[in-house]
Amino acid sequence: MRKIIYIPLDERPCNYEFPALLAAGTDYHVVRPDLSMMGLKKRPGDIEQLWAWLFEQARDADGVIVALDTLLYGGIIPSRLHEMTEEQCGEQLEKLRQLKRINPALHVFAYQLIMRCPRYSSSDEEPDYYEDWGREIFRRGYIRHRLELGIATEEEQSELQQIEMALPESIWQDYTERRAVNLTANKRAIELVQDGAVDFMIIPQDDSAPYGLTAVDQQHIREHVKKCQQQLSVYMYPGADEVGCTLLARMINHFERRKPRVHVHFASVQGPLVIPLYEDRVLYESVKYQIMAAGGLMSPSLAEADMALCINTPGESMMESNDQGRPFLGYQVYRNLVELIEVADDIVHRLGKPCVIADVAYANGADLELLQLLRDKKLLFKLAGYAGWNTSGNTLGTCIAQGMIYAVYGNTPQHRDFLSLRYVEDGGYCAFVRRDVSDRVLPGMGYNYFSIDGQRGQIAERVRVELNQFIENHLHDPESNYEIVIDDCYMPWSRMFEVGLKTHVRDTK
Repeated sequence: MRKIIYIPLDERPCNYEFPALLAAGTDYHVVRPDLSMMGLKKRPGDIEQLWAWLFEQARDADGVIVALDTLLYGGIIPSRLHEMTEEQCGEQLEKLRQLKRINPALHVFAYQLIMRCPRYSSSDEEPDYYEDWGREIFRRGYIRHRLELGIATEEEQSELQQIEMALPESIWQDYTERRAVNLTANKRAIELVQDGAVDFMIIPQDDSAPYGLTAVDQQHIREHVKKCQQQLSVYMYPGADEVGCTLLARMINHFERRKPRVHVHFASVQGPLVIPLYEDRVLYESVKYQIMAAGGLMSPSLAEADMALCINTPGESMMESNDQGRPFLGYQVYRNLVELIEVADDIVHRLGKPCVIADVAYANGADLELLQLLRDKKLLFKLAGYAGWNTSGNTLGTCIAQGMIYAVYGNTPQHRDFLSLRYVEDGGYCAFVRRDVSDRVLPGMGYNYFSIDGQRGQIAERVRVELNQFIENHLHDPESNYEIVIDDCYMPWSRMFEVGLKTHVRDTK
């Protein structure tokens, strides 16, 4: 049993739990810091305690996967709120060099986000002033970037003048100075890869756009990667909360001396060229990076591939999962969902190859029609992987990692448990129950989307009841030997965006 240390990006289940769940039933033991060391949303984790724990665990470990934002700032949200200087961040990063001094054989993978810049006004995950000035901050950076490129319209230039007159300079300065500190930390982390202290690094872009402050930072980082000649060891692409899973798959592939070849099949001709919501490039380019980051390569030939990735894409622009069911040509005419399912069925039953389904037709939730077809085809628990949550990058990284681990260890009970979690969370919660409870239940109880009655209050119990009903209506197959059971249900950040679930599959044979 190999030991892999994992420092998560934060305490939410997608970061803290998913990689450990994927490793269950394998020859790899993922050790994580106790939740008491991690933060809670805007409250940072105990950074000094986390470093001490990491060094202690490194002595007998085979590999380490570390979210640098946690070791620098205390987590993903604190990385947008901190008051650290460039010097303080540099001192913290230098500590990473100690890992290979403690254990020269240790394999070190790291990831560190580019600070996002949401296009809307909300302080839920940003500084307090973002509640009033978030959109203006985004637009100022967006238009200034386009102005530098010589493509800003007259209307945009007029809007920029109005924003610069209204937006308090102290707020802009606070925001951009923090971004500058984080950007310098990104560059110093790349130099750690150059020096060999880190073996491989991902710089994921959370909620990205083609223009704006994040896009400018991305270009600075891209140039620094090239300057350090680390293009083969530092990847940068859209994503965030799935990267722990991606690096776990890469670590396992490394130790197993595998480089899986992945054949990709899309539900629509235009699907590869769609720019997913919250991302900055066409889907096909992200798919390449996601497969490579997990330790694989794309294969044009299904016959020569080790596994298949069937991607449920829209036929044109992407919609939110809340909007599914409305008449829309991009979903009803310009894609062929039935053909995708038939291809997946053929890969599983005739070819006997691992088949993963990445459900990225919608943002922020599964395609409920796809789940129905998977149930009708008796494929729900024969897939090598499935995901359909949040962004396209989140979904791709999660299911590709699961599929690569499946390719080594097969259809274990732990694998089926993780599939059940994805169906209940991505389909049940994200695509159905979240909106239903938010619209029908919260107003009458005096709550709102961003503030409910704690992690385990009446709302969490109501969510559990509705999810059980979803399982019965949408996932249960009386002819199947498998039954999905919810073991726990809570609301990690006392809001509606995410849910914490534990599920398992009961074998009824």
